[in-house]
Amino acid sequence: MRSMHNFFKLVWLSIKGVEQDYTTLGIRQAIVLLAIPMILEMLMESLFAIVDIFFVGRLGPVALATVGLTESVLMIIYSVGMGVSMAATAMISRRFGEKNFREAGSLTFQLLLTGGVLSLLIGVVAAVYAPQILSFMGADAAVVAAGTAYARIIFAGNLAIILLFLINGAFRGAGQPHLAMRALWIANGANILLDPLLIFGLGSWEGLGLEGAAWATTTGRSIGVVYQLYHLFNGKHQLRVLRHNLVVSYRVILRILRVSAGGMGQFLIDSASWIFLTRLIAEFGSNALAGYTIAFRVIVFALLPAWGLSGAAATLVGQNLGAGKARRAELSVWLTARYNVVFLGGVTVLFLLFGEYLAALFISEPEVIAIASKALRIITLGYVFFGLGMVMVQAFNGAGDTRTPAYINIVVLWLIEIPLAYLLAITLDFAATGIFIAIAICHSLHAIVSWWLFRRGSWKSIRV
Repeated sequence: MRSMHNFFKLVWLSIKGVEQDYTTLGIRQAIVLLAIPMILEMLMESLFAIVDIFFVGRLGPVALATVGLTESVLMIIYSVGMGVSMAATAMISRRFGEKNFREAGSLTFQLLLTGGVLSLLIGVVAAVYAPQILSFMGADAAVVAAGTAYARIIFAGNLAIILLFLINGAFRGAGQPHLAMRALWIANGANILLDPLLIFGLGSWEGLGLEGAAWATTTGRSIGVVYQLYHLFNGKHQLRVLRHNLVVSYRVILRILRVSAGGMGQFLIDSASWIFLTRLIAEFGSNALAGYTIAFRVIVFALLPAWGLSGAAATLVGQNLGAGKARRAELSVWLTARYNVVFLGGVTVLFLLFGEYLAALFISEPEVIAIASKALRIITLGYVFFGLGMVMVQAFNGAGDTRTPAYINIVVLWLIEIPLAYLLAITLDFAATGIFIAIAICHSLHAIVSWWLFRRGSWKSIRV
């Protein structure tokens, strides 16, 4: 009974946001204090993904297909945001482990500059060529006509996406996951409130339809970024950007880009794989693409909290390496991995039993429901492995070794998954089912390879 009381006390402290020294705190306590806000942060991101697709689904398969194709391309923008976010977590956590808080503030300013410039370059190009991008992804004329405005708004608003990822990465590296959690709750809470209003309208106003979903997302994320910037510049936290930090350092920016490159590579390679799979799914029609989009959102709903738990490992690895405690960093990873495997094992059972009911929440067309539920049942067979692999990858990233996961992605996702998906779906005529089988097999293999490389221990000698 007392252990449960202590656990809930830790949960409350984690949500309340008490800053701690994670290099001396008990490892189990540190995992709980870091992981709970990260899990809640990712739960809100998951909830938004589900609510967004719920409302868009009411507009029909063409709208769903548009969102699915745009999301696939948006993964490239996410890749840049995640890459710089990884650099933020790795570099800020090291400085905090060393107790060099002034340097952490200067690093954060350079990170903001780097992310801002990259996002503007990407956003302009993607917004201008939105129709061509949708056509390249296999969209038919109806999807291009209905989805161009949606895609342009989303692409043009990518500054908010990248800054939201980047600053939250810095907060997590500093051991301030409660600020990251609140930023995402504010951003996605605004999204959820604005979605039905801007899509369907209010009273005599008919709303903006699919474009309304894009404006809701962009507006909500921008509000979240304003909240983040307030806490970075108000000087009340250990991670703060003050006047003396506002000096451009090209040497530091180059270092950020070097660490970010591996992280960007990881997600670009992963994104390119998902884009290929989405393009392959499009060969089987809009219903197949809609079913895949629904399944992907539901899968993300379960995986994002697991990523939140894995994020605790990244912070603990970075801060403990900064403090010269490599063994403690390794123990933190193994304990976090155990928790993650148990969590995703439970999700596997849930999806196997109720996959069809979950798919039916989003659309009423039987063919789309059948495809989505089949995807859920097949892909989640690899969830236990996913749980292990996530933590290993985050441990590499927390150490600043962003290249190793990128190399794993090249081999497993490009050299194995893409050919296997084509073989099963097209050559052997398994259609969409073949793609789902390839995803389950290859992401499980990815986890095993990551585990083997982590045990070798080369990540302990990385300097950032």
